[in-house]
Amino acid sequence: MRFVAMKLHTREQAKEGEKEVKEREEEAVRKWEPSIDGYLKFLVDSKLVYDTLEEIVEKASFPFYAEFRNTGLERSEKLAKDLEWFKEQGYTIPKPSSPGVTYSQILQELSEKDPQAFICHFYNIYFAHSAGGQMIGRKVAAQLLNKKELEFYKWDGDLSQLLQNVRDKLNKVAEGWTREEKDHCLEETEKSFKHSGEILRLILS
Repeated sequence: MRFVAMKLHTREQAKEGEKEVKEREEEAVRKWEPSIDGYLKFLVDSKLVYDTLEEIVEKASFPFYAEFRNTGLERSEKLAKDLEWFKEQGYTIPKPSSPGVTYSQILQELSEKDPQAFICHFYNIYFAHSAGGQMIGRKVAAQLLNKKELEFYKWDGDLSQLLQNVRDKLNKVAEGWTREEKDHCLEETEKSFKHSGEILRLILS
């Protein structure tokens, strides 16, 4: 069975054929002039979102969430190290801002009452970071950090294999879903891009 999450994309993307999130982000970032302050806001809000995801799968309100513990894609610990590095350089670490706080609350609510929608967000957040996220990291590092590679953009092990392992788990979980539940999962994709995009744009603030 081919699981819908393998083809997660917006309606617009569906019309144009298969596209990666990476392409959308690359086009946006080419026009950007990031700042350190904005980038720190992005990292802080990203950490709040990843903290939330990791707490949700640990709590496992729905038993199948436990399948997604310790995937190797987790980012919270990596982000904590990066924020500590910035602090050591003399930067003030901001508090989470509205985009991250809002998205965290949405993820918590979805995880309790709408598991198919939550899994859509889970998939897009981790997979987008592994694609376009790396390109953004390189661009910011080149412009602002003297090409320093942050931990946020490093994985322990082969990233492509880690991603495939998660795809396999998603396929397994979705085997128990109805057609309607699979379609509902797909329909949430546009919202996940919207909220992730709002956090991404903090880099420009």
